[in-house]
Amino acid sequence: MAAGTGGKVALVTGAGMGIGRGVARRLAREGMRLLLADRDAGAGQDCAGQIRRDFGTEVEFVHADVTLRAEVEAMVQAALARWGTVHVLVNNAWGRRPGAGGLGPVEERGDADVEHAFRIGAQAALWAMQAAFPAMRAQRWGRVVNMCSLNGVNAHPWTLEYNMAKEALRTLTRTAAREWAPWGICCNAVCPGAATEAYRSFAAARPESAAAMLKLNPMGRMGDPEEDIGAVVLFLASEESRYLTGNTLFVDGGSHINGVPWVPELRAS
Repeated sequence: MAAGTGGKVALVTGAGMGIGRGVARRLAREGMRLLLADRDAGAGQDCAGQIRRDFGTEVEFVHADVTLRAEVEAMVQAALARWGTVHVLVNNAWGRRPGAGGLGPVEERGDADVEHAFRIGAQAALWAMQAAFPAMRAQRWGRVVNMCSLNGVNAHPWTLEYNMAKEALRTLTRTAAREWAPWGICCNAVCPGAATEAYRSFAAARPESAAAMLKLNPMGRMGDPEEDIGAVVLFLASEESRYLTGNTLFVDGGSHINGVPWVPELRAS
């Protein structure tokens, strides 16, 4: 068991599937008590049920649309009401705007898509951090892990609003790390590369493109959400990470080293 994780309370957003689900399972394996949040109630409840069966840990699920501040605050309050505190906050939730069009160049991006991206990708994390801060400050111990993206760091084309939101989230992470360090609250960003449901769907639909992407990865594979990404989040959630804050960890098999010049196949410019 990682030092300082047993019995801690962790809140994971976007926990119904993909990286969020993998992270939640890895934290549960180490004895953490979990509040899972997702806007997909079926996926979230399924994840909570599997964790109870597999690990026997305390886990609760709350339905939450993190684009709504009231629901974010209610989510944190649910953890406080259940366990009296929050030790670890993992901001992972992401989703495109319902009804959004396809990807496209900078000059064609609309306000609605950009505003939605900032709300779900940056403001939601800010609201959750603000709501959890009083408990973390009172106990002089806290861990915030924000899921960012190499997409934003490298400014991959055709994904403007996603890149903007994820880089805003990295800046939020670093600013909070600077301000909250005196209370023992460590804030770090993770840029993951994982074989999520979305990636598997992409690989099935475009096997040649997926194979080309993997050739650019030094390890030649996408990470496992639980074993690879979850393991790093577990470290960041532990006592052992007490002197690490304000950093961005690229958990991507080395893809960040040379930048991975990936360009989505859309249309000629």
